[in-house]
Amino acid sequence: MKRIFAFATICAVACVMLASCCGDGGKNYRIVNGTIVFNEPKPAPGQQDMLAFAADPIETVRVGFIGLGMRGADAVVRFTNIDNVEIKALCDLLPERVEKSQKKLAARNFPEADGYWGEEGWKELCQRDDIDLVYICTPWQNHVEMSVYAMEHGKHVAVEVPAAQSVEECWQLVDTSERTRKHCMMLENCVYDFFEITTLNMAQQGLFGEILHTEGAYIHNLEPFWDMYQGNWRLEFNQQHKGDVYATHGFGPDCQLLNIHRGDKLDYLVAMDTKSTVGLKTAQEKMGVDEFANGDQTSTLIRTENGKTILLQHNVYTPRPYDRMYQVVGTRGFAQKYPVSGYAFEKTQLTAEDFDHENLSSHSFVPRDIKEKLMQTYKHPIVRDIEEKAKSVGGHGGMDFIMDYRLVYCLHNGLPLDQDVYDAAEWSCIGELSAASIENGSMPVKVPDFTRGRWQKLDGLKFAE
Repeated sequence: MKRIFAFATICAVACVMLASCCGDGGKNYRIVNGTIVFNEPKPAPGQQDMLAFAADPIETVRVGFIGLGMRGADAVVRFTNIDNVEIKALCDLLPERVEKSQKKLAARNFPEADGYWGEEGWKELCQRDDIDLVYICTPWQNHVEMSVYAMEHGKHVAVEVPAAQSVEECWQLVDTSERTRKHCMMLENCVYDFFEITTLNMAQQGLFGEILHTEGAYIHNLEPFWDMYQGNWRLEFNQQHKGDVYATHGFGPDCQLLNIHRGDKLDYLVAMDTKSTVGLKTAQEKMGVDEFANGDQTSTLIRTENGKTILLQHNVYTPRPYDRMYQVVGTRGFAQKYPVSGYAFEKTQLTAEDFDHENLSSHSFVPRDIKEKLMQTYKHPIVRDIEEKAKSVGGHGGMDFIMDYRLVYCLHNGLPLDQDVYDAAEWSCIGELSAASIENGSMPVKVPDFTRGRWQKLDGLKFAE
């Protein structure tokens, strides 16, 4: 009996060790000393990082668009307002969407593009030898397959948010970009919002002192919009997935402020969510299901290697005003965009000759006239020359146009892009990482270092000019 008991004990311990090594139920992680650690694939021999990578200049950037729904059709129109561009191909699942975008090209005196549609049309587009950039605006689930295929066929990639749905997919983007030496930029437009990019410039000029904490969110009641997603793909995705599945709009600006993988890196996170009430009710009505994985409110707290923190929130269900939170907490100042935008500083941070700050106090926002002067004084250099045109062309007030303009500008001039493949991976991985934390009782989760130890190679975020 003792031998049987000992054998059973050994087996039990072995099972625990195996689960700890391989993850629960075949998950792509293991638990090490109470922390969830995701698996990291080994790079291919000779694979090089893409930090500050600049491709050869492209005289005329030839573009093919995949996905012409809500985001893609608008992108096509924006590109007609950018110099040094040729729109070579348009692709969508539905031929009528291709035709609609063709008419928009014609109305702007652009030549007709070649059209593709159906389940495999996007592959034909990627196989062409006269396209430099593939611009992907499809449902999230297709992003990685299409991005990888395009890079493997010699194309640079710009892909909508989030770029990937899992840590494993994030590694696919990183490894393919490094192996093929092709850009993979996620189309995170909110980093070009006029308030965010002005505040970033203030931070880089030292106005906030050392930044200790930032906040970001995607709080947007999608109740009026669920039916606009073809095939109900977005509600169905949320029905099946826990965690902050759409973090990048709030998270991207936070990471830029903290120089993530440019002198600091994300260390670990913990997450928790509420039960699903509104989400479940919506899914019951629209899908006829009785379970809904995504909590109505999800909160994620992240700590960086250098001891900074980030708070993220996700809520697309309950009746709340639109809010990306966006807060900057520094040792000398503070910034906030929602619900009321403003700045607060120690008096020593504003020069007396430029700003009348006799009555300023860090306990309240600076007066409106000083705020407006600050935003003019610290307008980001990449915005100055293009601001009026951006506002005229539009796209979320102009930030979409600045994003596209900068993408083409950098490709045309052979410069590093504003956002690299590591940004795409870091900002997208939060979905699966936060879900893993929630599923394990808010256990800490180690954030993968997608640079594989090279996060100090660059000294701060710098946009090429």
